[in-house]
Amino acid sequence: MYKSLKPYLILFAGVFALSTSAIWVKLAQAPSAVIAFYRLLFAALVLLPFLLLNPKYLSELKNMAKGRAVQIVAAGFFLALHYVLWFESLRFTSTASSTVIVCLQPLFSLAIERFVAKKKTHSAALIGCIVALCGCVVIGLGDFRISGQSLLGDVLAFVAAGVIAVYYFVGENVRKEMSAVVYSTSAYLISAVMLLGYILLRGDPLAGFDKNTWLCFAGIALVATIGGQFIFNLLLKNLPASAVTMGILGEPIGTCILAFLILGEGMSLQQLVGFAVIMIGMGIFFIRPGQGKQE
Repeated sequence: MYKSLKPYLILFAGVFALSTSAIWVKLAQAPSAVIAFYRLLFAALVLLPFLLLNPKYLSELKNMAKGRAVQIVAAGFFLALHYVLWFESLRFTSTASSTVIVCLQPLFSLAIERFVAKKKTHSAALIGCIVALCGCVVIGLGDFRISGQSLLGDVLAFVAAGVIAVYYFVGENVRKEMSAVVYSTSAYLISAVMLLGYILLRGDPLAGFDKNTWLCFAGIALVATIGGQFIFNLLLKNLPASAVTMGILGEPIGTCILAFLILGEGMSLQQLVGFAVIMIGMGIFFIRPGQGKQE
């Protein structure tokens, strides 16, 4: 029983670490794309010594098949594209609208598993996913905007949700034969390079930030990325991408709790109701009949 629960306990610990992302972003005085760039660059630099000093990882990297290399480049591209689309969506629509729409990623993951990987989708998984998504809608309901410009932002967020689902699907396939350190380091570096190109096109600054902002860059890399995203890459060897993306729906709960404790932000009754609905949906998804046999 413990072995079957262990990956899920690690998943939720990773989700809580990922929940710190918004806190670091709010405290950092820098453009969002720059934060994402340093987030992935610093995370890759932290993992790089583990890769270079481990003969097994070096051999894995040197003997990587061309097909695997293409998949890693694709993963890095999809991760960078997700950030770019999400950041651009925030220019046109509300934060609530964008965030809730990006939370559709579990539905994309289930669709990919059903129509691409040809896996059977358990009805309880779909119901749990929809219930949890309703909770996300409840949280952001008061901040939705409706206009022509907002529609563009919503479409960008919708595509961003699909792109990140593809990223995790690619990671699930790569992790069948590749270590998480080699995969993550390579994907993060590739993604950072692509984000750098985006930053240069926008003309955003890469330096001149205060000490606290640099500390935030380090924090989001070490806590949210290594403690969150990297953990998800580790788990993709034993868990399907749909379970990982579903677990990430718990991020708003952790973020709001941390915002209350660290930033002194209040929590409304509407948010608490949304949290409860998300937890019910996640419970239906993860505690469903025959889950262990299917996964």
